[in-house]
Amino acid sequence: MAKLVIVESPAKAKTIGKYLGRNYKVTASMGHVRDLPASQLGIDIDNGYAPKYITIKGKQKLVKELKAEAKKADGVLLATDPDREGEAISWHLANILGLDPSAPNRVTFDEITKKGVQEGMAHPRAINMDLFNAQQARRELDRLVGYKLSPFLWRKVRRGLSAGRVQSVAVRLIRDREIEIENFKPDEYWNIDATLHPQGSRSQFVARLTAGADGKKLTVTNKEQADTIVAALDGKNYVITKLEKGKRRRQPAPPFITSTLQQDASRAYGFSATRTMRAAQTLYEGVEIAGHGAIGLITYMRTDSLRVSDEAVAAAKEYIGGRWGERYICKTKRKYKSRSATAAQDAHEAIRPSVPGLTPDEVDGSLTGDTAKLYRLIWSRFMASQMADCEQDTVSVGITAGDYLFRASGYQVAFDGYTALYEEATDDKEKKETALPPLEQGQTLPLERLHADQKFTQPPPLYTEATLIHALEENGIGRPSTYAPIITTIVDRGYVERDAKKLRTTPLGQAVNSVMLDQFPDIVDIKFSADMEKKLDTVESGQANWVDTVDEFYKGFAKSLENAEKNMEGKRVKVADIPTDEICDKCGKPMVIKSGRYGKFLACSGFPDCKNTRPLVKDTGGLCPLCGGHMLVRKSARGRVYYGCGNYPNCKFMTWDEPVPETCPKCGATLFKKKGMLYCAKEGCGFEKPVEKK
Repeated sequence: MAKLVIVESPAKAKTIGKYLGRNYKVTASMGHVRDLPASQLGIDIDNGYAPKYITIKGKQKLVKELKAEAKKADGVLLATDPDREGEAISWHLANILGLDPSAPNRVTFDEITKKGVQEGMAHPRAINMDLFNAQQARRELDRLVGYKLSPFLWRKVRRGLSAGRVQSVAVRLIRDREIEIENFKPDEYWNIDATLHPQGSRSQFVARLTAGADGKKLTVTNKEQADTIVAALDGKNYVITKLEKGKRRRQPAPPFITSTLQQDASRAYGFSATRTMRAAQTLYEGVEIAGHGAIGLITYMRTDSLRVSDEAVAAAKEYIGGRWGERYICKTKRKYKSRSATAAQDAHEAIRPSVPGLTPDEVDGSLTGDTAKLYRLIWSRFMASQMADCEQDTVSVGITAGDYLFRASGYQVAFDGYTALYEEATDDKEKKETALPPLEQGQTLPLERLHADQKFTQPPPLYTEATLIHALEENGIGRPSTYAPIITTIVDRGYVERDAKKLRTTPLGQAVNSVMLDQFPDIVDIKFSADMEKKLDTVESGQANWVDTVDEFYKGFAKSLENAEKNMEGKRVKVADIPTDEICDKCGKPMVIKSGRYGKFLACSGFPDCKNTRPLVKDTGGLCPLCGGHMLVRKSARGRVYYGCGNYPNCKFMTWDEPVPETCPKCGATLFKKKGMLYCAKEGCGFEKPVEKK
């Protein structure tokens, strides 16, 4: 009789089943099977915070089937994911199936390969109760906050609202950044640059004024000062008074952890955190690869550890030597120190290809768009981390002109090293160093142009998903498994909206954040939340009792809730409407943007005297090439802008390409813009032309 192996997903079951053979039957629990009830608190506060777990709605039939399979099987092994959530699923399955949690019926796989599965099956263990209790504590904390706080928000802000322990901190971070930008006062400064053209060279380069001839730093803060300096430099010789040559080495970035993978995928491909994790889950659980069958292509993708196995390092270096040559192999074992405040666990390796020799080109034909892109990113980053440093020859020059000192620096690549394969993406649009022409000490450089540019200091940018995840990680808020759900939740609740890649709070989000700051300062306090995460880690490591941890939090929270009820008795927070230029066609008053349970809409500011409402749409001014209806700006479920006909559903024309005011000279229809070209979308016309550069 076969043994029953239970995993979370059918994809994972299929891949593992291939490696285990006919003596095992592998089936899927489809994620969690039990949880706290949706309709009640489900926690007995007066009795040690005892949870009341019930079968999740719609899972009754599945549970019945699992029980039947377990009854006739020759033993049951629980093979859910190797983290808190996976341990919790296994504990609940053991409880449902009547298994002893202290018996060796739990197996985990860091990678879904033949070797990884065999390794996991060879080391069955008991359910890790500390790991489960950490998950249980987190779930109860989130439930207590959500269940107790939501009704308060209904009464004081708007019905149907909900609150979350970690999500509230994320909203605060975004709102704090917006306030910082709103309050920012720019300072004027001027850059004075000299474009120099050495005699005998075709190259020119730019040197920037940095100091007086005495070396004292010089900051130019207004036009008058800039004009004075430019006038003083008239007719002066530009002489190299200091020339320094050197060498520097650049090390590759470490392999990905969950947060850096989400950040890099956002920068490189515009992926949301959820989209990244969806593709990563597929790569981990297994994909049919031509010539290899079903195989998990990456190691477990929820991790904050930078550790890499010696075996994986050896395999990577073998491939690097074969493809690029021995010089490109890093001769030492790289050790990376985590910059994350959340890096408390080392249970898993960093995210890497499970088979380093399996290249993106080799698997490309078997993967879809997102998984192909993500595998290439993960593979390239990991391989680069095991390659030799990039070596650069640097040169820095000090150039004296009259009473002023200019500086320029540059480099040339002496050996490309890991950059032959990969360079880390960045949010900073820094001025890149360039190569300088051959220069000598004492050389006089002819001046091509001297120019002064007015600049202003800039506020910090709005958060993107990538930078928000970085901030959460840096501050110790959340854990690898929570970054994506945090962002999804605050967007779905209408507290935050995506504007291209930027995250902005809505008037609703601002109102809720204001209430939370005033009445529940601990909940939205960054340090308090980070300390809570650390306490959950101590539960996981067996150094703290989960009930005591929940109790400590709840007593303070309950007191805050009691005080908030008193402080806001008889009060209600108004959610600001967003003004528009639209005029009500019934009473002539301005229309405003309101938010309802089904999203934003236009409403008359004269409500309740005038109850006129309209759907919120923006007219591009262009006309549909099929029916002549107005082309409207719309947003997809993922926040991407597209353009659709206003006569939908009668006309279903839509396009990602922006309509422009210009009309087609052949047929008079609206023109659309795509990749530097204007084209006519009217059937049979075919007109197109390049976009005119201004």
